[in-house]
Amino acid sequence: MRFGLGKNDFGYLLKKTPDSNFSASFADGIITALVPASDANSWARSDEVSLAGTFLADEQTELRILIEKDFVCLNAHNDEDQSDRYPHPKGDAAC
Repeated sequence: MRFGLGKNDFGYLLKKTPDSNFSASFADGIITALVPASDANSWARSDEVSLAGTFLADEQTELRILIEKDFVCLNAHNDEDQSDRYPHPKGDAAC
């Protein structure tokens, strides 16, 4: 996401990890969430909308990670590419 000329950009990455725990980092304007590959694969093939986990960032900070599927808006009013989105669970009644 761009915040205008001369401003800092912001982005995020969702990555699978062979580890069994969620983790996250923030560097150079990018949030990276690492999700256990087995959890991510099961979630992607399921009807579940969200995937959640926690990460102990330090001794005082527990970070809650929530990832949700991006669904196709069937009545979109723009020409946004939606080819990488999940089918909407409400079908034709969506949006």
